[in-house]
Formats: sequence, C-alpha cells, structure tokens
Amino acid sequence: GALWPGMKPESGLIQTPSTSQHSVLTCTTGLTTSQPSPAHYSYSSEASTTNASPASTSSTVVNISMSAVASISQDYPTYTILGQSQYQTCYPSSGFGVLTPADSNTENSALVTAPYPAEKANTTVPMRTGQRHSSGESSTSPSLSRATASKELDEQAKKNIPGKNRGKRKADTLSSQDSELERVFLWDLDETIIIFHSLLTGSYAQKYGKDPTLVIGSGLSMEEMIFEVADTHLFFNDLEECDQVHIEDVASDDNGQDLSNYNFSTDGFSGSGSNANHSSSVGVQGGVDWMRKLAFRYRRVREIYDKYKTNVGGLLSPQKREALQRLRTDIEVLTDSWLETALKSLLLIQSRKNCVNILITTTQLVPALAKVLLYGLGEVFPIENIYSATKIGKESCFERIVSRFGKKVTYVVIGDGRDEEVAAKQHNMPFWRITNHADLVSLHQALELDFL
Repeated sequence: GALWPGMKPESGLIQTPSTSQHSVLTCTTGLTTSQPSPAHYSYSSEASTTNASPASTSSTVVNISMSAVASISQDYPTYTILGQSQYQTCYPSSGFGVLTPADSNTENSALVTAPYPAEKANTTVPMRTGQRHSSGESSTSPSLSRATASKELDEQAKKNIPGKNRGKRKADTLSSQDSELERVFLWDLDETIIIFHSLLTGSYAQKYGKDPTLVIGSGLSMEEMIFEVADTHLFFNDLEECDQVHIEDVASDDNGQDLSNYNFSTDGFSGSGSNANHSSSVGVQGGVDWMRKLAFRYRRVREIYDKYKTNVGGLLSPQKREALQRLRTDIEVLTDSWLETALKSLLLIQSRKNCVNILITTTQLVPALAKVLLYGLGEVFPIENIYSATKIGKESCFERIVSRFGKKVTYVVIGDGRDEEVAAKQHNMPFWRITNHADLVSLHQALELDFL
C-alpha cells in the first residue's frame, strides 16, 4: 500500500540486506535524553547527519553502506534516507500493518506490507482516526502493534456491514457501490418522466389539441388507482400526516421486531394528531411507542415495494389489473408515448455502471411510491433512490443527495419546473429542461453520444 507522500514503502529499503543480520530493519527505541521528540524510526548509517547517533544508540540497527544509499537514491530520487529530520513524527498507521514472515530463520527475511482494504481507498477517515499515537507515546514494537491494529481494524470493518445497521438516513451514507459513481441524474417525476398533473387540469389537452374529456378522464382514473393502492397496501391513511422525505428516515426507531404475524389494524396507531391520545395503548404522538409503530409501517411499505416493483399487477385484483393495463395504454396514446420516450433515457443511464437515477418529487412519499409502481417505474428506481420534497423542498433534498454521494461526482438535474431549476442553480448543477417530446428525444441523443 502507498505510504505518506514523498516516502517510499519500507519494504523497498531492503533491496541489499545486511549479510550479517536476519532482521533487516530494526526500529530503535532507546534514544538519548538529548532527543526530546518521541521515538522515531532511526536508520543508522555511516553518515553523520542521521537522527540517532550510532554511539548513543544501544539497540542493534542495520548499517546501510554508502553504495546502498547511492543505489536507493538513484532508483528513488524522491526519498532521502539521510534527511530524516524532515519527518517530525513516526507514522504507525494501523491501516498499513507490517507483518514479519512466518519463518523467521529464512535468509534475507523481508517485511510484508498488509494490503489496505480496497473499499476504503476513497475515504480518508480511517487514516486519521485511531492510527496515530499521541505526541507523548512511543511504540516499543511497531511491527507487532501495527499488525495487531490492522487485524482489529479488519475485524471491526467486517462487523460494521452497512446493511445490518439501522439508523436515520441510513440510505444517505456512502456505500461501496455508490463510491464508484461518476454521475448522478436527479429526475423530477410529473411532467418530466410521466404526464399526470396536466392531465387532471386539462392543460395537456389544450396544449397539444387533445380531447379534454378523454384526457381529464384518464387522469382522474389514474389518480383514483394511485390513492387506492396507497390506502389499501401502503398505509397512506396512517402515514398521510406523518410524511417522510426518505423511506429510511424513521428506521432508527425500528427495533427489528418480526412483523410476519403483526396486526397493523389493531395496534392502536393513529397518524393524525386529533386521535393520537384516544387510547392508552396508542402512546403519545412522537413518543417511543408511537415512533416504533410508525417505523413498522415504513418497513412494511419498503417490503411491499421491493416485492412488487417489477409486478405491480400482483397487488391488484384481475379486474383492476386489466383496467390498469388499458389505462396505461390509453395515456401513452394520448401523450404520444411520452413515458416510453423518457424510459429510453432512464434505461440507458441505468445500464451504465458509473451512473445512477435518483427521483425527487413534490408528491408525498407514499403516493409517489404508488405512482412509481403503477407507471411501471419500480425497476428503474429502487426505493432508496426516491425522495419526497413535500416537507423540505427540492433544494434541501439536493443537499441530502450531495451528502450521500459526495461532491466529486457530477450531478445532472432533469425537470420541467421552476423548483428544480432554482435548486440546481443553487448547487451549481447543470439543468436539462423538459417541456415537450423534442426535449426528451434530445436528452436521449445526448446520452447516446456520451455528452451526458
């Protein structure tokens, strides 16, 4: 693994080991009292400019000949073996543990550098926490202490698997898959990916010369189906006044209880403030018991979404399933295949390993999930990639997403409204405006040509 800038790994110092000693590099700890700084890695040499004087050091060190020094300096010009005073402290980095070979009697034994975990290559926190000793400490056995610390760090990393930890905004933390991303596409839903609101108002029919009766009727039928799915399967009656930005926002209040035999209809939960204290079993709204029951509902919502995201028909009766299929076909005809055109860009982005689609909608979270399912977008948008801006606005949603994916990736905002345009400008993100079919076609062409 790479060490600090300007330093060469210690394993490279032993190209010409001493013929009289098996231990190639020995770190001296017996310094004289004239040296006030903490214990250093001292490399004894024939030159007089090294940190530790050979005469005052009681520990055995390797005498590196001047020819070896010249060889090292020639191969690695950035490393100066003599000017050790420029490194004020030693760096016992537990992340780069140094292990001694199993067979200590082998001639020309070498130091072995433990590989640093690959998934932490982009993070700096593990290097800065728990790896440096305080200024007054000295390690009596650097190799042993670093090997032990490295083992402990690996064991701790195995325990801290993100999927097993529950907490608020769990999905906002950077996962190993997210760390490979280069581009994040932030999508609006209504009037960008699907036509919905303008169907209800009749503005779409007026703009494109469609039959307003058919257009408004289709919009009302879809709206009715959305709220039916939200109420019947996604607890919208309970959650309407307990709306969240993200599905994991109340996960820290979930105790992990098995819900296979849990009866949601009799647990006494009420999402409205007027009925919150109706029964002593309900608990105070916002209290521990109430929050736990709220978290149970959002957990079940996630389970249902994940189960039916590719087969929403499984949630519906045969009659409703047929009605949904006819309705989606009618809307596609009325909107000149708007959704199909938008899906081309969504699927192209999804096919890229270094890109991801994120949905930010002003619809409340639960109806938005029902809408995504009914329009057949569940496969494109995993539930952890869906945010509702109803409570906090799109600008704050953008901040949460930036904190999740970091500032090194490129964000592209795609939408039709003023809200996402202003939020994109606030965060210096490029904005692609969708106002008609041509804008969707141009977006797909730009993606195909790798302009986006």
